[in-house]
Amino acid sequence: MAKKSKDNGEGRERGGFKSSRHGKASAAGPKAQQKLAAEEREKKGVQHTAHETSRFLKGQRIDPRRIDGKETVAELIEGTYLAYNAARLREACQLFTEKMLEPDVTVGLSITGALTPAGLGMSALIPLIEGGFVDWIISTGANLYHDTHFGLGLAMHRGNAQESDVVLREEGVVRIYDIFFDYDVLLSTDAFFRKIIGGKEFQRAMSSAEFHNLAGKYVREREKALGIGQKSLLSAAYSASVPIYTSSPGDSSIGMNIAALALDGNKLMLDPNRDVNETASIVLDAKRGGGKSGVMILGGGSPKNFMLQTEPQIQEVLGIDEKGHDFFLQITDARPDTGGLSGATPAEAVSWGKIDPDRLPDAVVCYLDSTVALPLLTSYAFARHQPRKLKRLFDRREAMMSRLQKEYEKSSAQPPAIDHTDSKLPQHR
Repeated sequence: MAKKSKDNGEGRERGGFKSSRHGKASAAGPKAQQKLAAEEREKKGVQHTAHETSRFLKGQRIDPRRIDGKETVAELIEGTYLAYNAARLREACQLFTEKMLEPDVTVGLSITGALTPAGLGMSALIPLIEGGFVDWIISTGANLYHDTHFGLGLAMHRGNAQESDVVLREEGVVRIYDIFFDYDVLLSTDAFFRKIIGGKEFQRAMSSAEFHNLAGKYVREREKALGIGQKSLLSAAYSASVPIYTSSPGDSSIGMNIAALALDGNKLMLDPNRDVNETASIVLDAKRGGGKSGVMILGGGSPKNFMLQTEPQIQEVLGIDEKGHDFFLQITDARPDTGGLSGATPAEAVSWGKIDPDRLPDAVVCYLDSTVALPLLTSYAFARHQPRKLKRLFDRREAMMSRLQKEYEKSSAQPPAIDHTDSKLPQHR
């Protein structure tokens, strides 16, 4: 027997939904009545303002300033970047300047994509370092290799991406999309690295940060000899004692030259174990020192993972109590639905312990080309925030590693009891 309707005049009308929980008419309510009410308001010249009470409508009203060419970059971003990825870029700029650049925040930057060949090292990354806006870096080796061209006074040129690569090869011209340079630029940079790596101070195992600091010292000397100013990211990081790590030391021409010299008996060895522990110590020191940790990720790839794995290294592997990075800012063109790390969201990172779940409101992902976003973000930051005192983290590596070592030993002082001696692990039940 079919159930009878209990509609006593209080239920929903056919095809409709219950009225707003605020007691006001909503789009889910009776359409005919809403239509008549709107027509009545129009007839009387009364403006509808009921929407002002909704918590979903508290955001800035879309009422942008008129662009006239007189606005600054900061005014343009704040006044006209109101929706879509323009809004995400505005949110990224504001997160960076209003929260991540507080004195107690240690800011890590990861770099992928061919940014330095395009000049972004000179235009944006060096100013961020010198302004105290970036405290430590993880980069692809390629970005550091191509950055060195500028410190050696070698030229990169704008080109046409539609040119024939066969013809370019015949002409001895190398192409990075629409950047052209002479093949000898590679040979000269290779020769520079082989020369300095042959030095006595390089004949040992070291972290990639130690290597880049030493290399930066020699690039700085070359810049001074050429009288060209500070053109190199490596040079600027050396001067500011900003440690630079690379997550894949062999995956660049720098690593290739190190490998070649090893065949001749050179003793330089980049130790990834030191990199893993040193980067973790930076994050732990930031937190234990009463501060916070923020990450700015340009692109994704291996440097992004190396930057974020500092927290699982601290928590999961070393067993030290921690919560995750406090601020997350990423600029990427990678999608999250393909499963790759480059597009993985900060919410997904929470499940790994990489991001503090309580700080998810302080996480912004902007889906945009870094070569577009980085200059805008840099200009905005300098317009809205004073330079910070340099943290000079490279000079503090031993102290930070000592703290990590002590906390690890403390967390490992009482290992869990072993309740079986069989060589086979017990089955899960």
